[in-house]
Amino acid sequence: MRNVLVIDDEQMILGLVEQVLQQMNFSVETAENGQTGIDKFDTGDFDLVITDICMPDTDGNQVVMHIRKSSRQHTPVVGMSGTPWELSNPMFDYILPKPFQVNNLLETAKLLTGNTL
Repeated sequence: MRNVLVIDDEQMILGLVEQVLQQMNFSVETAENGQTGIDKFDTGDFDLVITDICMPDTDGNQVVMHIRKSSRQHTPVVGMSGTPWELSNPMFDYILPKPFQVNNLLETAKLLTGNTL
């Protein structure tokens, strides 16, 4: 089973992404803000991180920068954003513009984790 960390300050999005991924046999841990996500990343073992880009305080750009400077810098990171001008950070492996299709989320997660389920 692949482990995914999902970070978003919007509870509705966080719950939706968690539910969809769990239905496809991913193990999902969530964080409601960027700093909590960084803390969970540092103490956990994740095959993929999916983070909102625009969040108060620690945003998704800071999350991906932290991951890229860590000992697990090759962990795939997907950025999500409803603001098109925030979609240009090359540190992300993939960008999901909000709103996104559930199938697009699943295909991206499967591709980046090598999950064939």
